[in-house]
Amino acid sequence: MLYHLLYPLHTEISAFYVFRFITFRTIYAAITALVISFILGPWLIKTLTNLQLGQQIRKVGPESHFKKEGTPTMGGTLILFAIVLPTLLWTDLTNPYVWITLLVTVGYGAIGFLDDYRKIKFKNSEGLSARQKLAGQVVIAMLAVGLLYMVPGFRTTLAFPFFKNVLPDLGLFYLGFGMLVIIGSSNAVNLTDGLDGLAIGPTIIAAGAYLVFAYAAGHAKVAGYLQIPSISGAGELAVLCGAMIGAGLGFLWFNTYPAQVFMGDVGSLSLGGALGTIAVITKQEIVLTIVGGIFVMEALSVIFQVTSFRLLGRRIFRMAPIHHHFELKGWPEPKIIVRFWIVSIILALIGLSTLKLR
Repeated sequence: MLYHLLYPLHTEISAFYVFRFITFRTIYAAITALVISFILGPWLIKTLTNLQLGQQIRKVGPESHFKKEGTPTMGGTLILFAIVLPTLLWTDLTNPYVWITLLVTVGYGAIGFLDDYRKIKFKNSEGLSARQKLAGQVVIAMLAVGLLYMVPGFRTTLAFPFFKNVLPDLGLFYLGFGMLVIIGSSNAVNLTDGLDGLAIGPTIIAAGAYLVFAYAAGHAKVAGYLQIPSISGAGELAVLCGAMIGAGLGFLWFNTYPAQVFMGDVGSLSLGGALGTIAVITKQEIVLTIVGGIFVMEALSVIFQVTSFRLLGRRIFRMAPIHHHFELKGWPEPKIIVRFWIVSIILALIGLSTLKLR
């Protein structure tokens, strides 16, 4: 909005020329999101507390979590607002990639909102059934990938990290693959959201990495130099990533241990969906398994645990997702969180290194 209102005036007021630069708008999208979070955060926490919208804790979870029951949840609504508003203010609103990413972000947030609401209304930790949640995710992902497929110039090729000439074209099969990336990313972040600040930290780090990927893919000369797919218009997603970083940092202010508010599924599903969509658009889908390695590890720990128990009758971990395993081994919650953040930073750096190691 500001881009469309102020940039055209640069012929009259030269200072407005800065609105042309994605880097400038990315920085201020992050700052705007951070300010929104700081202003609205205390009000939201107070409102959620007054409405008694508290977290329901699984009785099969670690006993240390029982004391967290009643902590305000659905704080992801703050994250959503702090992402969407700055994005609308600072991006080029004629860019289809921005709208498609927002579609997934808000759509998955709505699914998470319904899930959180049912948990609170019926006072249990179940919410929507797995089938209901997955059905909603599939519909939104199908719509998003279908719209991407219709964007002129959108590529259905698959880029492999470390290999510059391996670019298989999946054609129509890319529709299914793209859906899998978006849905898988959303659910992986959702599984990671089990400790105070555990999910939002790696999300901020991953958003920072994809800010770089989006800017590079959208800049023809930079993409050519790095020998990565050049995606016209993808650079605007750097602004959205900036908003995600600002919103994440603002939320972390209130979510850090001991948390004043939890993001709930409204936050985790939407953030994961946004990351997956940006990965699809920037053609860095496989790199997401590296940058978001913490999310992958959490998801795989659940898959391995369930598979092992059903086939062999025994568990691999003391409890899944894997962060609970470390809890039951006696690791203090802050130690688990910070160490997972450290691993996330290392994995993000490895992911970014694929831009040159080809």
